[in-house]
Amino acid sequence: MDIRQVWETARIQHITILLLASASRFDSERLRAIAKDALLGWIEKNSFLKGPHYQSAMECGLRIPVFFYGLKILDDLSENEMCSLLRAVYEHGWWVSRRLSLYTSIGNHTVCECLGLIFAGSVYRGAPEGKAWLGKGVELLGQELRHQVISDGGPAEQSLAYHRFVLDLYWLAADFLEKNGLYDCADWKKRLDRAESFLKAFTDLAGQVPSIGDSDDGYAIAPGIAPARGTAKGAKEPCTSFRESGYTVVRFGCEAVLTFDHGPLGMPPLYNHGHADALSITLSVTGKPVFVDPGTYRYNGAAEFRRYFKGTRAHNTVTLDGANQAVQETGFIWSHPYTSQLKRNEAIADGRLIEACHNGYRRLKDPVEHRRIVAFFGDAHFLILDKFSGNGIHDFELNYHLHPDIAAKKENDWWRLGDGNAVIFIRVLKGLEFTFASGQEEPPFGWFSPAYGIKVKSGVLSCRKRGSPAETTFLTAISLGEALSSEAYLERAGGL
Repeated sequence: MDIRQVWETARIQHITILLLASASRFDSERLRAIAKDALLGWIEKNSFLKGPHYQSAMECGLRIPVFFYGLKILDDLSENEMCSLLRAVYEHGWWVSRRLSLYTSIGNHTVCECLGLIFAGSVYRGAPEGKAWLGKGVELLGQELRHQVISDGGPAEQSLAYHRFVLDLYWLAADFLEKNGLYDCADWKKRLDRAESFLKAFTDLAGQVPSIGDSDDGYAIAPGIAPARGTAKGAKEPCTSFRESGYTVVRFGCEAVLTFDHGPLGMPPLYNHGHADALSITLSVTGKPVFVDPGTYRYNGAAEFRRYFKGTRAHNTVTLDGANQAVQETGFIWSHPYTSQLKRNEAIADGRLIEACHNGYRRLKDPVEHRRIVAFFGDAHFLILDKFSGNGIHDFELNYHLHPDIAAKKENDWWRLGDGNAVIFIRVLKGLEFTFASGQEEPPFGWFSPAYGIKVKSGVLSCRKRGSPAETTFLTAISLGEALSSEAYLERAGGL
């Protein structure tokens, strides 16, 4: 069983939806009555420190704002009902203050807990204990903003979904603190605006970003309700590199967006929410994902699939000897983290060339370095060249994972992907061929997770080769629309 299925419903954020909706709907009294019964009923059924809902300080921190909204919006509370809500705020604040996620466990959990301390501390700020909660929450959030949001605006956890979650927690805290005259968040907002610009760079025509890294589909306030966010600065550039975070985003052709991951594994020392996806690419065309990061699926209760979705083979890169680029110790702990490096990002004749490498396979008995070049030319064509250096004989596997909505059909030497306005042709050159797989169970291969707890079958194009690093290359040609001749791509590859 996955404990998140128990915990996340107990965030009781559905009650927030009812409370906020009651301010603008004609049936506001009925909505408030439903919300009050649900809120007080939850408190009555879940006595303090009894049951699973007090195991995680993060979950307690996320519940405190719901209690606060109840106190603010429910205007017909009896004295006993008011005391029940105030007691819940105090008990949750007291517990969170003693169970803060610090040291090796610091991360998005810490931000959730600090948000709870700020809301609880504001309620009890007339007492020394409440004042201490408020001060601790503000202090830690300021500290963690510099830790969790890298200087270029990217996420230290190497997860775009958690980045959105963390930013919304900060925007909610900043809005609350400033509206109540508790703290000036101007310095926070500078870094938060930079982070909003970072996420904007990844957004495709449909407003989507790739599912890079872990995601549990969490919300700062509630599903469908976001805090007042800052404004992302700048236009979407044809090519944007985030060197510190380790991503390059290229926009070209008919609203195509390609991401190239040359970043670290995740946030040290445990790298909890990172995936072993060095040098992986994703591609969206006219707002339709084509080459995808398969997502997360679930954290608990399906260990083999947890390993798969985090592992290298589930990403659009090259796997050596069936091994991950780092070592999975548990579902949330990596060891032997790799480093990646952006080597080149430069304009070439009618296009652009980006080159990066990673050292994840240097830990093998016969060490290997993987180097990938992505070269664009014209508005509709690009090449991906994978090269290797090192020792020994190895099994190399190149994978491209397709979105479940993308149909794959072999046409001569090419694979035709999709239909309508988003047709893409792909092939691997130099005498190699792709094979197609989907929905394999043992071992897992060819799966996509559109949301937490859900997995569906998806296609994978794979090419395998055994040999020495020096003698092994993969040259992939990709065309948005009608492909050129193989010779034309090989000629362009000659200069890479």
